[in-house]
Amino acid sequence: MMNMRSLLTLPVFLALIRGTKGQNPTVLLRPNFPQVYVGDDVTLICNREGGSKPTIWYRDGKVQESYQDYTMLLTAVTPENNGSYKCVQDNQKSDPFTLIVLELEPHAQLSPSVGGAVMTKGDGRNLVLQTDDDLKDWACYVLRGVRTFSLGLDINKEMKRAVIFAELKEAERATFWCRNRKTQHRSNAVTLKMTELMVMLVPPAAPVLQGEPVALRCVVWGGPKLEKVVFYKNLKEIISSSKGTYDINNATQDDNGKYSCHATYRYTHISAGAAEKEGDSDLQELKVIGGPAAAVISGSAKSLQCSCPRCPKICTSCHWYHTLSNDPQSHRRLPENGMSVTPEEEGEYSCRFDCGNGFSRLSDRYSYKAQPAEFGGLLYILVGGAALIILLCGTVWMLKRRKQGGSDIQESKQGKDKDMLISLNFEQREYF
Repeated sequence: MMNMRSLLTLPVFLALIRGTKGQNPTVLLRPNFPQVYVGDDVTLICNREGGSKPTIWYRDGKVQESYQDYTMLLTAVTPENNGSYKCVQDNQKSDPFTLIVLELEPHAQLSPSVGGAVMTKGDGRNLVLQTDDDLKDWACYVLRGVRTFSLGLDINKEMKRAVIFAELKEAERATFWCRNRKTQHRSNAVTLKMTELMVMLVPPAAPVLQGEPVALRCVVWGGPKLEKVVFYKNLKEIISSSKGTYDINNATQDDNGKYSCHATYRYTHISAGAAEKEGDSDLQELKVIGGPAAAVISGSAKSLQCSCPRCPKICTSCHWYHTLSNDPQSHRRLPENGMSVTPEEEGEYSCRFDCGNGFSRLSDRYSYKAQPAEFGGLLYILVGGAALIILLCGTVWMLKRRKQGGSDIQESKQGKDKDMLISLNFEQREYF
């Protein structure tokens, strides 16, 4: 038998059930970045407890017909993706979610040690994290589907970088990033995709920037000999060759599209008479974006200058970096913050501007080597010093010769006088 308290609680409980069932959906951002940077892959989720998955998406009041699932995947975002997003499920409309994409680069760099954006099922690879600050305050994460997981971080203090092992598990795609737990600064996001096919079209893992070269690789699992490769763009053949790479020397937005390849191959390293095989790859999206403004490095071996004509006015301080020529991963920040620097160590120098919430793009690298002119000047000094020493030694030797010559003359004169005196004495004795 219910008591009075239970009878009072029951209506409240039933009201909560009815409220949850009729709850409006909410637009969620995944990964839940505090700032979204140009080039990020992000997902908007229309989240409604008890709601149906068929979803209508709006941006700035216009229906987005290409998105009908409860998730909206936005790849390599730019300021063109800025706007107010809403979703509708069961005639229930969400509150607006405002997406703002910063045309800057984040505070740290995450990049694959090898390979591109596509991996075979069950495979994994290392991602390298490089930051300007202490790595001990950083943590890394992965978004698989709509769930986020923490990852282990292996820090190398001597190299000033850290490594995480990236694997997809059972997900078709996953996004990896790292974050500073104190400052909340984060790295760029790296998205890796899975394929179960023998043939893979592999685009680069980093966003493709306008004007830069890009290579799309057609790779076959197991590394067989490629007999023929046909590349396609939006299902139309664009090139056929024996090479496994389709090169774009100067990427533009005209190169945007979905690419694939068809490979004919033989496993000749297993058997010289291996049978010919062929297969198709998955479709892979290539999206060329403008990217943040890039710093410009100029000058000579005696002084390097950094500028950024396209940067916002808030970009005031400059950061300088040094990279060893034989180790591209040895990205080390220099203590200088001014607009110029004097190179001292051999290697490559680059710079970028600090814009508060992010950075400009890095400048091109300036390669510095020991200058022959400086070595020549040192050689002249050494030769001049040696000549001076030889001259001093010669002068001392001449003075000694002169002194020795004067002594010999004096001794010869004294000897002649002595002989003459002896001769006179002898003559005197004969006379007497």
